[in-house]
Amino acid sequence: MERGLLPERRRLSGQKHLVPDLLAPGLDLVFCGTAPSPASYAARAYYANPGNAFWATLHAVGLTPERLPPRRYPELLTWGIGLTDLNKTEYGSDHELSAHAMDAEGLHTKLRKYRPGAVAFTSKNAASLGLGRKAPTYGRQTETLEGAIVFVLPSPSGRARSFWTLAPWQAVAAFTMERRLQREQRA
Repeated sequence: MERGLLPERRRLSGQKHLVPDLLAPGLDLVFCGTAPSPASYAARAYYANPGNAFWATLHAVGLTPERLPPRRYPELLTWGIGLTDLNKTEYGSDHELSAHAMDAEGLHTKLRKYRPGAVAFTSKNAASLGLGRKAPTYGRQTETLEGAIVFVLPSPSGRARSFWTLAPWQAVAAFTMERRLQREQRA
């Protein structure tokens, strides 16, 4: 098989999104990954692989009041959090995805439309593709993306555990909590 091409079972045509975006105007934070894993595709839910630390991390850093199972991902809107991926037409590990299916411009369009306070890329690869630059560092970035503050987070995937650190996730949680507090004070 030629590198970058997926078996037909991983490339789905005729379907708009493998896992639908969870977006709404004015969210505090939108998490952006590369594409659903096979487990997420099968469950039609974000970060559904049992080895993925996403849901445990959201709870550990205080972004959710309890550890949610992946199937409850739509509830994140309650806490001002959204979800999307750069590749909405394929599923698999980053090395299995085709470059032409990575839709950075689509992400930019969504950010312009929904105007979140921040976008947090859930891996360096997603950040590199979304920002259009190589080797971003973890944490808050100096530039914004379509008006949104940008964070780059270590991947919560079990396959990336050797790069794991909680500090960037804590920083994005602190930013989000501050926005929530400011909104409550204005209300």
